[in-house]
Amino acid sequence: MFVDLARIRIRAGKGGDGAVSFHREKYVAAGGPDGGDGGKGGDVVFVADTNLSSLINFKYKTKYYAGDGQNGGTKRCTGKNAPDLVVRVPKGTLVREAKTGRLIADLSGDEPAVIARGGKGGWGNARFATPTRQIPRFSKPGLPGEEFDLVLELKLLADVGLVGFPNVGKSTLISVVSEAKPKIANYHFTTLSPVLGVVRVSEEKGFVMADIPGLIEGASEGQGLGHEFLRHVERCRLILHVVDVSGSEGRDPIEDFEKINLELERFSPELSARPMLVAANKCDIASPEQVQKFQSYLAGLGLQMFPISAATRSGVGELINAVAREIDKLPPIERFEPDPVAPRRFNANNRDFKIRQENRVFHIETDWLSYILGSVNMDDYESLQYFQRTLRDSGIIDRLEEMGIEEGDAVDIDGFQFDYVR
Repeated sequence: MFVDLARIRIRAGKGGDGAVSFHREKYVAAGGPDGGDGGKGGDVVFVADTNLSSLINFKYKTKYYAGDGQNGGTKRCTGKNAPDLVVRVPKGTLVREAKTGRLIADLSGDEPAVIARGGKGGWGNARFATPTRQIPRFSKPGLPGEEFDLVLELKLLADVGLVGFPNVGKSTLISVVSEAKPKIANYHFTTLSPVLGVVRVSEEKGFVMADIPGLIEGASEGQGLGHEFLRHVERCRLILHVVDVSGSEGRDPIEDFEKINLELERFSPELSARPMLVAANKCDIASPEQVQKFQSYLAGLGLQMFPISAATRSGVGELINAVAREIDKLPPIERFEPDPVAPRRFNANNRDFKIRQENRVFHIETDWLSYILGSVNMDDYESLQYFQRTLRDSGIIDRLEEMGIEEGDAVDIDGFQFDYVR
């Protein structure tokens, strides 16, 4: 089964917590703090794999979580960093943030992409020792890793895209010029998924051709299969429009040509400006008048037509050589640039906060303070002093006083409440 869209959830690892410990050694009465830092959480890294051709694996497994960093140890030992989680996807996969649609990465090359970064490890209590605070009984917890809901979208990497109405001979053509073996039959929508084939012009030269199925009138609006597979034409450097010039199914070749081009333009205006060659297929059963009429029409548009018969292979060699010459003039396959928006992540230097008051309870809303609170030992005087200085330095206490807080009023931080004392 061909799957080119999938939704998954990823989460990078949390950093390890810093340790609270004190040096213990014979004949050493007060060894001092020696708690080590926590290790870094694992990243979630995406890698393009040429052995994959579909996103089918992501239909069965939708959650990818990296490991957490190891907690710090005694004797100033830093916890072990967690290994990165490597997620393999087909080449040509776009990674988007589900909530905003932001493009995070285009996995079209060989270089890996770090999609979610692991959290940093927390500081051990040895980091908090000062001349005036010699026995800190608190440490910092590790920071959480980035977490995203992602949409994976596969856009095939092909040099040439075959487009045209159903049953005009696209599958026959790609089977003749490459090793691809698509299903071929005399009915519409025989091909239900895109088919890639490598076309060899010589031993050193070749290109990739894609058969894009299901294009009919209204494809850009979801008719037929076109709405699902039009995305695979976007990367193609050259469009090869295949038309049944014989009108064997009672349709007019010129109308077919115009309708498909209109659908391409509606889906993406850039596609209408893409270089195009036209293959007039089934010339073996068409009359000379039909071929001449279609050729004159295309000449008026400045397009080159190649009369062929995919079934008998007549004219196919000349068409492939022309396609190869045209591709040599074109730039490489398009790669999409990630949107220039900084990814969301915890920033220890960001000290934004909001305070709202309800019945003499002052609720402090902030992302960063809960991590500081998690490192505080409420039974230790020096730890409480450290927490109080953090509130004062960040401007929270000044803001509370501006709002008229009085001694004995309650302060709430993520459900943890304490009484305000001047």
